[in-house]
Amino acid sequence: MNLTIIEILILLIPAIIIAVTVIIIVRYYYKHSENERRAELILKNQEITLPLRLQAYERMTLFLERISPDSLLMRHNQSNITSRQLHSILLTSIRNEFEHNLSQQIYMSPKAWELVKNARSQIIKVINTAAEKVDPKAPAIELSKKILEIVGEYDKYPTAATIEYLKKEIKDLI
Repeated sequence: MNLTIIEILILLIPAIIIAVTVIIIVRYYYKHSENERRAELILKNQEITLPLRLQAYERMTLFLERISPDSLLMRHNQSNITSRQLHSILLTSIRNEFEHNLSQQIYMSPKAWELVKNARSQIIKVINTAAEKVDPKAPAIELSKKILEIVGEYDKYPTAATIEYLKKEIKDLI
């Protein structure tokens, strides 16, 4: 049985076509199933991390509310202390609140965390600026008035713009 080259090609071409088709189908199936597994993994990861991220944004919003000057002054309102003592109490309160929430940065975007740190720095700057303008032995109410006076010059509280940004990011997460 002598087969010519043409006859051999006639027999091999369909086999080659079938083999190539099978390879293409197997590759497509493998790639598709890999993408499906990756999507499932991402979804499961989000189910775990989304609540943690939302909690972080919630805690940082609470932090920003707690360090806003009016909130700080209301919480630490004591009539029998000096402005120097109030100054120290306010800064200690901000530092403690910040340290308590420091780990939340893991779940926040870098920009959101940077804004939180900047808001904290601005509040500290306002308090320090007011303390420089008031006699350290003056009653604490004098420092409180000066802080509120300086903050009154702002269009928004330094913390308010950051809270707005955090709310925007939360909407994007959900």
